[in-house]
Amino acid sequence: MDLPLEQYANVRIHMMPWCFTLKKSGNTLSTLPEKSVIGTSSLRRAAQLKKKFPHLEFKDIRGNLNTRLKKLDEQEDFSAIVLAAAGLRRMGWENRIGQILTSDECLYAVGQGALAVEVRTKDQDILSMVSALQDPETVLRCVAERAFMKRLEGGCSVPVAVSTVVKDLQLYLTGAVYSLDGSDSLKETMQSCVNFLQQEVEGPNDDVQHVGITALGVSQQALESAQCLGTGLADLLLSKGAKEILTVARQLNDSR
Repeated sequence: MDLPLEQYANVRIHMMPWCFTLKKSGNTLSTLPEKSVIGTSSLRRAAQLKKKFPHLEFKDIRGNLNTRLKKLDEQEDFSAIVLAAAGLRRMGWENRIGQILTSDECLYAVGQGALAVEVRTKDQDILSMVSALQDPETVLRCVAERAFMKRLEGGCSVPVAVSTVVKDLQLYLTGAVYSLDGSDSLKETMQSCVNFLQQEVEGPNDDVQHVGITALGVSQQALESAQCLGTGLADLLLSKGAKEILTVARQLNDSR
């Protein structure tokens, strides 16, 4: 999901893991022959998987679900392709799932799986109405993730990846940046207290936004903590050389 920062409203998340569909059953990525070609349209996933499976090659693949599966089955270009597991399950094609990718193996994109209601930023009536749909945990996760990407000045042209989880009122954010070939990377995890269960009942305030997210009824202290967490983690990676990694990645991607 890619909405302008100033228009991002209330969110609810359902994370959808990625999976591999393999041409030959019984294989896994680690057992595929050297220089086997894997199809994926994501710079972020390709960079992470190149780092984990350096014996494999990765090639861009486009099209809808049927088109990509047809390319895998009928052409010799690919040994496996990366797809959203939810899409295959929705179509009743679970048997095409050869290997599930966990967040430990491949971090996801900022805001991936988040559903947002886009409204006018000063329309308090609608904001109050849709706030009944929001999930406070998801709001905080998205605030932290978006603050992380904003400070890094990241986007779809560079491999920036995240993973968030809330446990015992602590928000854990893992963030990483990668070179296009995965050979150079930085990855760190930070946490912050976000006691979102103690929600404040706030009146209308169209100036209260956190990286473009308006969340009425969620503690402002928790929102600020989540935003500071994302910014703080980005600053940590920047201090270790993240800007240089992303600059080179962006230049190489633009030159393609």
